[in-house]
Amino acid sequence: MLRIAIVLGLLASVGPFAIDMYLPALPAIAEDLGSSVAATQTTLTAFFIAFGVSQLVYGPWSDQSGRRPPLYVGLAIFIAGSIGCMVSPSVEWLAASRFLQGIGGAVVMVIPRAIIRDLHTGNEATRLMAMIMLVISVSPMLAPLAGSLLILVSGWRIIFLVLACAAVISLFMTRFMLEETLAPEHRVPFNVRSLLNGSRTLLTDGTFMGLTFVGGFGMASFFVFIASASFVYTGQFGLTPLGFSLAFAINAIGFFSASQLAAPLGARIGMARMVTLATAGFAAFTVILLALVLLGYVSLILLVAMLFLANACLGLVIPTTMVMALDEHGDIAGLASSLGGTLQMLAGGIMITAAAPFFDGTVLPMVTAIAICGVAAFIVSRLVLARMDRQRAGAQPTV
Repeated sequence: MLRIAIVLGLLASVGPFAIDMYLPALPAIAEDLGSSVAATQTTLTAFFIAFGVSQLVYGPWSDQSGRRPPLYVGLAIFIAGSIGCMVSPSVEWLAASRFLQGIGGAVVMVIPRAIIRDLHTGNEATRLMAMIMLVISVSPMLAPLAGSLLILVSGWRIIFLVLACAAVISLFMTRFMLEETLAPEHRVPFNVRSLLNGSRTLLTDGTFMGLTFVGGFGMASFFVFIASASFVYTGQFGLTPLGFSLAFAINAIGFFSASQLAAPLGARIGMARMVTLATAGFAAFTVILLALVLLGYVSLILLVAMLFLANACLGLVIPTTMVMALDEHGDIAGLASSLGGTLQMLAGGIMITAAAPFFDGTVLPMVTAIAICGVAAFIVSRLVLARMDRQRAGAQPTV
């Protein structure tokens, strides 16, 4: 399990690296390309939208062809997009190249989750997912720091050259270190009818949709933070890009440290109960943070500490809800993974777009949007877990 976790974790890190490594560069990009903060944030939104929608292609494709062929194509597209970003003469060009990069990078979101479902379910799948997230944790902890150092050495454009090289390494890993996990006899022919039927099954499954959006609101809070934090930390709190990277890493440590407890804690108290408690904690910490900011208690230490606690709760929620959402859909795991990922990415993109008009470079709009995500995640978790309890009660035989 350790070997496959390392390989899948490194592959899945390509997407987060494409987001996290260039975050410290956002103010520099805005200045270099002569664009506004809002226009620069569209480069993130373009990536998220492409990253989300493209998953709808890779999942069904992998259900038909196996897990490796889509990886080859997606990573090649990612390399092309990274080169386009590196040579961008304008923010519009950069946004278009980021869109292309997102189309390719989506493959590393879908395929690892489908491979996990090929191999395991339940707590074993949660354990493997948590191990993968431990590998991915290198991204938010080190990627912004690496991006800051690269900016100091050679400017923001070299970041995208490094991302292209990372994708090339991922291609070699796919070829020589990743075995095919979907046997030919388990493959599902891809056609419009099967896609529509599978999508209808998933979209009308209240449990799948509910669990997907519990994780989706958690992901959306990340996206709001990612889009705003570099401007808030460097603008309102006066941090350098290096200081921002360190503050960003502290928040990430909370998430990924807690994610390692998801499987043992889920086995001990039950996955549903764990999600209930963790979403309650996420909502509580984010609402308390918002209240403190509204009362004028604004400090860097407070912000980092409260986001650390909130993200620790999400470390228990996101890997667990991903596994629970796919548990009943093993025959269309690729489609379920891609549709779930698409919905979560779209939720994040919508939250960024909705919050953008209110963003003024201060902490208040950012923590307000994050608190909204926290409350929404808690409400949806209560509804979907209550539904699951009713279904289990109805399935029990009467005496």
